[in-house]
Amino acid sequence: MKIFSRLYRQVMMWAVHRHAPVYLSLNSFVESIFWPVPVDVMLAPMALSKPERAWHYAALATFFSVLGAAFGYLLGYALWEPVVQPFIATMGYEGKMAIARQWFDEWGVWVIFIASFTPIPYKVFTVTAGLLQMAFLPFLLISLVGRGLRFFLVSGLMVWGGVRMERKLIQYIDILGWLCLAAAVVAYLLLRN
Repeated sequence: MKIFSRLYRQVMMWAVHRHAPVYLSLNSFVESIFWPVPVDVMLAPMALSKPERAWHYAALATFFSVLGAAFGYLLGYALWEPVVQPFIATMGYEGKMAIARQWFDEWGVWVIFIASFTPIPYKVFTVTAGLLQMAFLPFLLISLVGRGLRFFLVSGLMVWGGVRMERKLIQYIDILGWLCLAAAVVAYLLLRN
C-alpha cells in the first residue's frame, strides 16, 4: 500500500514545475475557504527542492492563505443564507460549523490562532468568523501570525533538514501518511461528539 509514496513523487514533480509558485498561491487561497488539500503538501516539497526560495514560498503561502481567509470571512458575513449555508450542507460540514461556533463561544479570538496554526480545518473557522461577525482586523492579524508561523516553520524544517530529511521522508512516507490519516479520523470522531 504505497499510496503516499506515489503521491509524494507526484507532488515533488509539481514542486519543481515552473508554475509551482502559482499553484502554491492558488492552493493557499482556496484552502482557506473550501479546498481540502493542506498547503503544506505543496509547500514542503517546494522548500525542499529549492531551499534558497523556501522563505519566498512561505511568504506566498501566508499571504494568499490570509487573503483566502478574508474572502471566506466575507462569504460568511455577507452570503451565509443564499450561498454558504447550502454549500456547507452539501459538503457535510454542518457539524463542524456547530463545533466552530461552540469553540468561538469558549475561546473567542484565540480559536482563529489555533485553527490557523494546526491541522484543524481552517476554512470552517474563516467562514464562521464572518458569520459571527468577529472583528475583522483582529481576525486578519491573528490569521497572519498563525498562518505565517505554520508556513515558515514548515519551510524552515525543510531547509534545516535538507536532503537528509528528504531521504528519511521518502523512507517513512507511507507509514507517516497512514498515521496522519488515522489521526485525522480520530480527531474527527472526537470533534464530532
